[in-house]
Amino acid sequence: MQKAYPELLPVPPLEQLRRRRSAKWQAFGPDVLPLWVAELDFELAPAIAATLTEAVRRSDTGYAWPVEQLGQAVAAFAGQRWGWQIEPEAVCPVSDVGVGVVDLLRALTRPGDAIAISPPVYPPFFAWVAEVRGRPVEVPLRHGDGWRLDLPALERAFTDRPAAYVLCNPHNPVGRVHTRDELAALVELAGRYEVPIISDEVHAPLVLPGAEFVPLLSIPGAAEVAVSVHAASKAWNLAGLKCASIITASARMAEVVATLPDNRWRTGHFGVLASIAGYTEEVAWLDRLLATLVDRRELLAKLLADRLPAVTWHPPEASYLAWLDCGRLDLGEDAGERFLRHKVALEAGWQFGPPGADHVRLNFGTSAEILSEAIDRMAEAAGQDHSSEG
Repeated sequence: MQKAYPELLPVPPLEQLRRRRSAKWQAFGPDVLPLWVAELDFELAPAIAATLTEAVRRSDTGYAWPVEQLGQAVAAFAGQRWGWQIEPEAVCPVSDVGVGVVDLLRALTRPGDAIAISPPVYPPFFAWVAEVRGRPVEVPLRHGDGWRLDLPALERAFTDRPAAYVLCNPHNPVGRVHTRDELAALVELAGRYEVPIISDEVHAPLVLPGAEFVPLLSIPGAAEVAVSVHAASKAWNLAGLKCASIITASARMAEVVATLPDNRWRTGHFGVLASIAGYTEEVAWLDRLLATLVDRRELLAKLLADRLPAVTWHPPEASYLAWLDCGRLDLGEDAGERFLRHKVALEAGWQFGPPGADHVRLNFGTSAEILSEAIDRMAEAAGQDHSSEG
């Protein structure tokens, strides 16, 4: 019997997308294809749209009251999706992942303390360290056959006892899903050198078929040294609604979280409603999204091979962000700026730390037509035809 695959999600026409007023579609001119910030172009999942529409109909636009229902929704989703057992009471609401990480860093560190990160990494990691007046200690990913945590380098850094390590799991921008063995080794190091870990796991629901997401807190020993931050924002495209969750698994880390500001009053009411709807009612929609992203990832591989063969990359194991090495194109110090002059907006790699030189990050969470046109424009920017490096 042939296996049934989820139907792919449609994308609204370009002229309809351009009427959106979010950052992705407003930051650049009307002739630019915006494949930069991590926003999806698909329509909202139906249950989420219905939940928000009904709230507006009731004029239900007050403060959020998220604690019990949000914790139950996150715990149910984690248990069903990853076999990860969470106590609903261990889920603490926060307005977004960045606010959660910064609040945790404030609780765990003091100004001037060393805080370790692993570039190339999501640019706000650098800003979060600066916001708490920390001293960044960069422990770059190891790059060979894909990008991986450099565990020997992390051990060397941990011997100096940084006040915290901020992990990206899955790792943005490279799309790496850290393995169980890698995370177990990381937890062992953190325990041995007493380095707390804050794990940004916002892309966890977007791990693509063929890879397995391992929640850091599911690793033996992690509960005593780590705390995780999750959100529905990337998977269901809810970033503007402001709702995330800090999750603990030990009394020790729960005590740290208990010292944080009361984020209940900072969390978006619509974000709580939409997140609960996503976690509980739109898992099938999420599966359709993942199937669609696999389709786009395969299309991007073909487009690059045909039109930009000098670009190298490792197809991501998670999310809808492609990390493209443009070094062989000889576009200068900022490849993103060159592509923007040809009306394609991408994230410039230098923003992700020194290992990002010559790279760009491309969002392929869009239609096949937009993706194909964008690669055509990028090939033109690089002075290549559609069949050779030129």
